[in-house]
Amino acid sequence: MGATKDVAIERKDGTLIPFPVKTLTKIYGGTFVSVDATGYAVPGDDAAGQIFQGVADEQVDNSAGGNGDAVVRLWRRGLFKATLDTAITQANVGDNVFLVDDETVDLAANTDNDIFCGVIAEFIDTTHAWIDIEPAIKQADVATHIADTTNAHGASAIGIGDAGEFTSESDAEAALQEIYQHLVSAQKFLGVPLFSLIEGDGTNTVAALGPATTPKLDMANGDTDSGLLVTWAAENVDPVLFQVPLPPDLNTGKDLVIHLRAKMGGATDTPVINSDAYFNEGDTKVEDASAALGAAYAEKTITIAAADIPAGAQTLTVELTPGAHDNDTIVLSALWIEYQAQLLTS
Repeated sequence: MGATKDVAIERKDGTLIPFPVKTLTKIYGGTFVSVDATGYAVPGDDAAGQIFQGVADEQVDNSAGGNGDAVVRLWRRGLFKATLDTAITQANVGDNVFLVDDETVDLAANTDNDIFCGVIAEFIDTTHAWIDIEPAIKQADVATHIADTTNAHGASAIGIGDAGEFTSESDAEAALQEIYQHLVSAQKFLGVPLFSLIEGDGTNTVAALGPATTPKLDMANGDTDSGLLVTWAAENVDPVLFQVPLPPDLNTGKDLVIHLRAKMGGATDTPVINSDAYFNEGDTKVEDASAALGAAYAEKTITIAAADIPAGAQTLTVELTPGAHDNDTIVLSALWIEYQAQLLTS
């Protein structure tokens, strides 16, 4: 409900405040003090997990006590003269400093765990400076993050709202992995229209397919199916060719897969479809083949191994040649290329 009358203000200026001291611990006056994972005051040190809390106003000996049996007053604001573990110059004014021990500080490059304890406010000499501790007090969370080697403050600790309900993941790290996994592994396709196929006769003569060519391109008959089909008559093994440009995001470290839907006109022959693939110009052919065709339409694949794809490949030409089929026709109804993408950096 909120106040309905004036209330007495209770406040502290926060400059000098008491901290309970850890068990079996002695803190000397004028030294740097941190808290460790227990939350009790300990001598400042270059130790993982410490968070700097201030400068001791007095000596407090809790060597024989339990946690919190003694209390030390800590200065939380002000400039304090400190010793640098390695030489500095006037140019270091404004640099962050980090704990070496409870009476020594240094630059980040010279400490292991980077327990942030202040900023060099004034240069005295090569091993002494006035340190402003207030930035470290106000940014204790930054000190924790700097000292953290477990990624506890990383993307895996950041929740996501996902108001659009696009993912089942609950943190930023998992959602990012999901996004990137999709980008680099989602099935991507290059369509190959059947009307783009050309006939090859083995003598460097090519011609567009049509109803009078061998093989022929025509429409399926019937009221419910009038799709385009490429048909090889029994005994005909003339190749057909197509060429596709390869996309800029093609990952040449992954296989290319030629997909085709095909069947036999009967159940006697079970040939494969052979493929000769060429990249760019003047390339040596890569030979592959599909699994055997059957009497019902089925998807068959021909894999071009990643090892056979040259770096910088920009075009792919494929020649498809049916195996021997002396008794039955071969019917091809669809053709496409599957590839995996890589993340583009420019």
